[in-house]
Amino acid sequence: MNANELREMSDDQLVATLKDAAESIFRLKMQAQTERLDAPTELRRRRRLIARIKTIQNERVRAAASAS
Repeated sequence: MNANELREMSDDQLVATLKDAAESIFRLKMQAQTERLDAPTELRRRRRLIARIKTIQNERVRAAASAS
């Protein structure tokens, strides 16, 4: 998912996507500890997705604060 797709989402959708990505990271970390990962780069992709979501949420908060 790229930043443009994330910017088109509503706040509720972003929160749901963030929660899903965090749960996915937890499962991947557990899998990495107990067995081999099929795609080790998936952890990095999920971390970057979380960073993108948090950046967009922060941009929206700052835009709302500057508009007030």
